[in-house]
Amino acid sequence: MAQTIRSCSTTQIIEVLAEQVRQIEGTKRPAPTVISSGSPALDRLLPDQGLRSGSLVEWLLGGAGSGAATLALGAARQAAGDEGTLVVVDRKGLFYPPAAANLGIDLARLIVVRPESDEDHAWALDQVLRCPGVAAAWCFPGEQDNPTWRRWQLAAEASGVLGLLLRSAGARHEPCWAELRLLVEPIVARPIGPSAGRSRRFRVELLRSRTGHAGGTVELEIPGRGDAPRQERLAKQHMAKAGESNDETRTVHLASQLAAPKTRRRSRRA
Repeated sequence: MAQTIRSCSTTQIIEVLAEQVRQIEGTKRPAPTVISSGSPALDRLLPDQGLRSGSLVEWLLGGAGSGAATLALGAARQAAGDEGTLVVVDRKGLFYPPAAANLGIDLARLIVVRPESDEDHAWALDQVLRCPGVAAAWCFPGEQDNPTWRRWQLAAEASGVLGLLLRSAGARHEPCWAELRLLVEPIVARPIGPSAGRSRRFRVELLRSRTGHAGGTVELEIPGRGDAPRQERLAKQHMAKAGESNDETRTVHLASQLAAPKTRRRSRRA
């Protein structure tokens, strides 16, 4: 083998080594599966007719009440199924569990992590994406550098976790490490009938795909649920940088750092 490589050109050597790296990585990574987004119409828009496990998917919020958070939760429900675990990394306190319950997510299989700093946030998401026991991760990642994005991408590929990341529409022109980048925008329509004001319509545009297939759009209509719009309002507040906390989120709080309680010294007196 060494003699064969020496007789090849530099380009051929690179191709041979690249193929060997792919083979080595392939033996360590779980075979990807296609997961429904929760919407047959959206599945038909996607290159693989769904979302690939072990990948990152960016959902860009194209306005107030865009539906991106709701659609991402629906995809998380599909990824988790009846036995999988969904982990929410919630730095800003935006996640509203009743909205997830209304979408059919089993709260008994839901873990919400509340990091206390931006550094803990990036580290927590990295650890979640590396855990093969997690079906999907749902998160507002915020602004990150390219090495962090690349680390998250490799972590998801190695474990098979589906990473569902919500970002502002302004990120559409930034470098993308995700398998798919989807822009979700609300469609303003005049309410008709007794259910007026309850259903919501979205337009989803496929901005980027690693396979090169992009540019299509699809319109979706989802029956309104009491808590889903609230999740969207919280997302809007995050994107507008309204503040570090929100008293109405009613989130589940889990400390990102657990410290053993200090033991009190016993008095020497009897």
